[in-house]
Amino acid sequence: MPVGDLAAEIAVVATAVVIVLVAVTVPRRAQPVAAVVALAGLAVAATLLAVRLGDDPALTFSGTWSLDHVTVWAELVVVAVTALTVVLSPEWLRTDSRHGEWYALVLFSAAGAMVVAAASDLVELVVGVLLSSVTGYVLAAWHRRSALSVEAGARFFLVGALTNSLLLVGITLLYGLTGETRYQLVAQELGPGTSAVVLTAVVVLVVVGLGFEVGSVPSHAWLPDVAQGAPAPAAAFLTVAPKVGGLVAMARLLPLIPEEVVDWRAVVAVVAVATMTLGNLLALWQDDLRRLLGWSSISQAGYALLAVVVVGRSPDALPALIVFVAAYAAGQMAAFAVVARLRGRTALDDYRGLFGRRPAAATALALALLSFVGIPPLAGFVGKLLLFGAAIDGGYTWLAVVAVANTVVSLFYYLRVIAPMALDPADDVPPLPVLGPWAAVATVLGGVLVVAVGVGVEPLLDALSGTALLP
Repeated sequence: MPVGDLAAEIAVVATAVVIVLVAVTVPRRAQPVAAVVALAGLAVAATLLAVRLGDDPALTFSGTWSLDHVTVWAELVVVAVTALTVVLSPEWLRTDSRHGEWYALVLFSAAGAMVVAAASDLVELVVGVLLSSVTGYVLAAWHRRSALSVEAGARFFLVGALTNSLLLVGITLLYGLTGETRYQLVAQELGPGTSAVVLTAVVVLVVVGLGFEVGSVPSHAWLPDVAQGAPAPAAAFLTVAPKVGGLVAMARLLPLIPEEVVDWRAVVAVVAVATMTLGNLLALWQDDLRRLLGWSSISQAGYALLAVVVVGRSPDALPALIVFVAAYAAGQMAAFAVVARLRGRTALDDYRGLFGRRPAAATALALALLSFVGIPPLAGFVGKLLLFGAAIDGGYTWLAVVAVANTVVSLFYYLRVIAPMALDPADDVPPLPVLGPWAAVATVLGGVLVVAVGVGVEPLLDALSGTALLP
């Protein structure tokens, strides 16, 4: 077996194991050293992934693991998100005696998201989903003395247990139909004579099951609670990393289903409309920034599903998906970096006059929210432009129109945050205490990435031109 093909993923898991050993041996005051170890391991993983971009796309480990460029870029996004999460964590968890083990869990969860993105085998997909989910439950409920954190972990666990079970049922049905687990062989066994009823059940169960990772309707209920109640670094990570893996997995698995038997594109299109509409409408009424970001994350999942709908019909679908998730990741991490920098303050009133009090934090948050809307030249503008263009090119103009209408609606609740930050005077608002340099670095990096992904997108588009998902 070519173990070197999994060098990046092995580096992440090996680093997590090293962190566990470090955490149980060093004294409490030295626990932040685990963050340095985590960043070193992630740097190695990112380097190995970057080297992999120069290789030809291929399947490895007997066809169970994909080494295509879309997968590699998705894993790079996951690694970058994980690194920013690590940078956010030392000051947030400074008084926590279990500080060191936190980084191991974050890295194990990142490894799960990477497996989900690269899986070309049904069993491997399940392993990745479970690894990502189980570690996520712990991260969400990390603050055991916080009722909000415990509630977030409980909601995450309950929804995850249900949807993961449904995903297993769907995969079992698919295995029963084909007798195979590798995607290549599954595609060969499915055809016009396959039972439409069973395949319809498979499509629904897979969309619902992977929808938990993506944060789409009807598997979305955990997301606002986790965004609001989990530790801020965990909330940032859990609203981004699983989504990246889940979207790529959905785009890889669903095209195996023969369209002449089941119109799976219509199913995903309906889910996309419901997701973006529900997320935007409920975000309109939020007075808590973190909960608003949770509902916003749901709406962003709806937009991302446009690329899944037209995979195989538009050559721009996969580049649009990767650019959009990179843009979303940059914006979400920047927004939560500001929340963490301000010691978890989330009431919208706390952000009034922020430009006058904390201009760097206010700028990063404004850039993130404007990027979510799609204001040029920020990352979200390029991502949405590519998504809408791919949907039109793939024959789903009506879906692009619905997405544009939802984007207009989203402008209202993002402005509810930005306008008071910029227009309200700072004199009558109490000063805001902030976390230290680690959180400041994460805030600046997040804001820079929001701009950089939008301005420097051309090399990424060139690298993704003509790429396809294996198998």
